Amino acid sequence: MAKIKEIRCIRTRPNGTWVIVKVTTDQPGLYGIGSASDYYHSETVITAIEEVISPRLIGREAGHIEDNWQSTFTSAYWRNGSILNTALGGIDMALWDIKGKEAGMPVHQLLGGPCRAAVPCYAHAEGSDLVGLEEDVRRYIEEGYSVIRCQLGGYGGGGFIDANKAGLPKNAWSQTRAFDDEAYIDSITKMFDYLRTKLGFGPKLTHDVHEHLRPQCAVTLSKLLEPYRLYFLEDVLSPEQISWFRLIREQCTTPQAMGELFINPHEWTPLITERLIDFVRVRVSKAGGITQCRKIAALCEWFGVHTAWLEGGDNDRVNQMAAVHLDLASWSFGIQEENHFRSEELEVFPGHALLEGGYLYANDQPGLGIDIDEEKAAKLLNHEQAAHRRYMAEDRKADGTIVRP
Repeated sequence: MAKIKEIRCIRTRPNGTWVIVKVTTDQPGLYGIGSASDYYHSETVITAIEEVISPRLIGREAGHIEDNWQSTFTSAYWRNGSILNTALGGIDMALWDIKGKEAGMPVHQLLGGPCRAAVPCYAHAEGSDLVGLEEDVRRYIEEGYSVIRCQLGGYGGGGFIDANKAGLPKNAWSQTRAFDDEAYIDSITKMFDYLRTKLGFGPKLTHDVHEHLRPQCAVTLSKLLEPYRLYFLEDVLSPEQISWFRLIREQCTTPQAMGELFINPHEWTPLITERLIDFVRVRVSKAGGITQCRKIAALCEWFGVHTAWLEGGDNDRVNQMAAVHLDLASWSFGIQEENHFRSEELEVFPGHALLEGGYLYANDQPGLGIDIDEEKAAKLLNHEQAAHRRYMAEDRKADGTIVRP
């Protein structure tokens, strides 16, 4: 069997937020790639992989994926952190890629074979007003999407009040707007009333709250949206408040999707086994890779919960391909988040999944079926832009309190 010879990271995209792991073996020409991208902590993840994890895996059997995962997971004693999970997830994907190449099979064949022909995705529609949003939804319907996410502008849109109307204190901190829970509830309820009036109940619609609401308001919004029969309401609670899903379940039948920030089994396991959510939405790399996510998918099957692996605009094509292989082989699959890439980004990853008419299509190449052109990846990286520190947007309430994203 092939042994691990080298593990290194390839940083790409103009802002440097894509980190691709390349695991090389002692067999000529045999290597695998995986995704360890982290929009805010690229350098930290690279250090963890190349200086901490890599030395202990060199010389080990590349095909001992489960043992490599388990031993690395506990190698620093503390675990279930976003950095360790991402580093481990990138290496894990690369090892599955190698395993598939050795077997001469796509990864989804190693996972039991496909149980669907292609992977349906949901689109992201938005508008600064209801008319613009409706137009964007109709555009995606024409493209073939049956499930469409609906947002009034960016996250929290519909809940922001101009500073001069928000009743700020006289010593207010500098801000141009304030987020208001009640305004958001009113606005999003009216948004879905408008969309259903204009579009009917044919299109399947979702919405991402992005955890902006107080728990009590999350219950209220879920209950008010019940008549509009959403496909799911996403991240209505923050990870710190997931116990409130029990009260939401008691109050209404609005389907819930949760997990964008999940990194610990103690977060998703009770929500699945108690049937408190309908879709689990962790990112494959953030959960620890294919090894961990195939177990999550199996758990979902027994409790009637579906997967909807996180993509998002910051995600790369390698993580997307790992999700596609899981989607194809998992009966508990529900829907996949779509993502769009520029042509120069697509050129970096030959063999990437194809998005057409609301479906993602994988190829039949062994392993993940995707590769990286290192020369083009290097040219895509803008070192000056990559050096610019990134932070999450600071949404605040009128008194200055931070709203958790």
